[in-house]
Amino acid sequence: MDRLVYIAMTGATQTMRAQDAVSHNLANASTVGFKSELSAFQSVPVLGPGANTRINAVAQGVGQDQAQGSIQHTGRQLDVAVNGPGWIAVQAPDGSEAYTRAGDLQLGADGSLSDARGNPVMGAAGPVTVPDSAQIAIGKDGTISTVPKGQGPGTIAAVGQIKLVNPDPTQMAEGADGLMHMNDGSSADADSTVTLTSGALEASNVNPSTELVKMISLSRQYEMQVRSLKTAEDDADDSTKLLQNS
Repeated sequence: MDRLVYIAMTGATQTMRAQDAVSHNLANASTVGFKSELSAFQSVPVLGPGANTRINAVAQGVGQDQAQGSIQHTGRQLDVAVNGPGWIAVQAPDGSEAYTRAGDLQLGADGSLSDARGNPVMGAAGPVTVPDSAQIAIGKDGTISTVPKGQGPGTIAAVGQIKLVNPDPTQMAEGADGLMHMNDGSSADADSTVTLTSGALEASNVNPSTELVKMISLSRQYEMQVRSLKTAEDDADDSTKLLQNS
């Protein structure tokens, strides 16, 4: 009886963990540049005294789906989308360098360029600052060009360049701040092959239909495991009654 309870209990717990990942993906189905989180049930040995053949099925994250989301043209001069593999370098809240694909950039009152969360966008020499301008354009290679206020189009000049990187995805992991970090804490080198599309944003690559199907499937698994717990309880009650009658 205890075996049935243990198996059903652990199964229900891991199903809830897998459901959390699905819920997180659905909640970010409209988040700019979001990459769907992948999870899978994996066999993990049970530690401690007992046979070595004992295993648990554990729901674990196995990384992110790096497929590119659809490119949506907005026409906004500070919106950029990364073409293919690559990342935009930003400064994380802890001061370290981190990476994002969310290209809905913002310009602060002091001219600082940041992502939508307020993380400063990094250039070759640190955070990028844009002078007060009448017009701003971001080139394919991340070069930022501006036309000073009160000047004509002929005065356009480059004022900085966004740092674009393309490290091995297996060497990166998502941090608690929602940004990607290098596993060893280092900073990735700039990569000139990474390009941007100006006036556009990359949509989330979450497929809501697929995630909803997963959610329904996991819900049914959870219900089955809860019913198994109820069955174990009923069997225990029946056994107790038989012993009392005897």
